[in-house]
Amino acid sequence: MDKRPDTRPDKPSGKRLTVVTGGTRGVGAGIARAFVEAGDEVVVCARRPPQVPVEGVEFVPLDLRDPPAVRAFFDGLPRVDVLVNNAGGAPYRLLAETDAERHARVIELNLTAPLTASLAAYEQLKRARGSVVMIGSVSGTRPSPGTAAYGAAKAGLENLARSMAVEWAPDVRVNTLVVGMVRTELSQLHYGDEAGIAAVSRTVPMGRLAEPLDVGRAAVFLASDAAAYITGAGLLVHGGGERPTFLDAATANKEKADKEKVNKERADKERASEEKADKEKVGGETG
Repeated sequence: MDKRPDTRPDKPSGKRLTVVTGGTRGVGAGIARAFVEAGDEVVVCARRPPQVPVEGVEFVPLDLRDPPAVRAFFDGLPRVDVLVNNAGGAPYRLLAETDAERHARVIELNLTAPLTASLAAYEQLKRARGSVVMIGSVSGTRPSPGTAAYGAAKAGLENLARSMAVEWAPDVRVNTLVVGMVRTELSQLHYGDEAGIAAVSRTVPMGRLAEPLDVGRAAVFLASDAAAYITGAGLLVHGGGERPTFLDAATANKEKADKEKVNKERADKERASEEKADKEKVGGETG
């Protein structure tokens, strides 16, 4: 049992200070919103300001691929209790269709930048007995054609988090959210129109894509006292994962599987219809 005295600096506002990198849209904005809901002071940093600011969130412009600027940013904060390394992403590029330098930039953003931010925040996190949450991806656990450099970076990020957790314990906890498919304002770039998004959603056991707030609330949990003994872990936030494609190709038990698929699709349609009716009812009552 750790019996050392609590040397965390006083929090004048009585709130934690949480930093979310890339927290201006999509998953990052959902994470920022979740920490605001949890009562934290939240600072988000990215190269460009949010088009739709999240209430209660402070924005600071920052290029996370500029180590001196990253160090200056963290040095300018009064404290850091939680760091969420969310910034990342990649366009669709087959490996042989672009040069190594472009792939290297993807790795820089998705792996090197989280390392840079974590090192820059380390002393403040240590003083606060704080927490780092890496936003990983299922792309790091399976083949990722079209985004191979991204998948490789995310695999490295989860391994980095495990090593960091060992080196920084017991002062700083470090964990990873391994995130599956999420519905954001950019979903059409990955899944197509509404019909495409609906079709992809049906491949997820939970019957839908994650919402950004789903990821955010999982991050809040990992950064909370409820997860005080959890470090070096990877928490899957993927709605049950992806159905193995061989099951659809196999002929064994096909009749039973087809029947179950039809029943599931019927249930999904009925649920969607009920949800739509409920929304229309609420709209009518408030209109």
